[in-house]
Amino acid sequence: MVNCKVAPVNLNEKMQVDDGTEPVNARHFRSLAGRLIYLTHTRPDIAFLVVVISRFMHCPSKHHLGAAKRVSRYIVGTIDFGLWYGHVSDFRLCGFTDSDWASCLEDRRSTSGYMLNLRSTAIS
Repeated sequence: MVNCKVAPVNLNEKMQVDDGTEPVNARHFRSLAGRLIYLTHTRPDIAFLVVVISRFMHCPSKHHLGAAKRVSRYIVGTIDFGLWYGHVSDFRLCGFTDSDWASCLEDRRSTSGYMLNLRSTAIS
């Protein structure tokens, strides 16, 4: 992945179990998804995408693997990004939440998420 082309991620992409593409090696897909799950601890910007990709660990297709690879290419392109915590005198805690009502095409489940900022840096 060192010389790969950086790809932007599509946050509005809807995925489903039976998408018409051929299945891929589930072990390889689970390994890649597990690495992405591990990265969400230090990269909160990919958390939503990893949750969506992780829904398909039991029967991944070529489309799901492509989405996981796009997230990996996004990480390679943004490797210099990071969270910086400096000394602050005023601790202003601000929270945001969002949900996507019945977004899953299979069972109409919803997805929700939150983010807490301390001053201008994400902490959760």
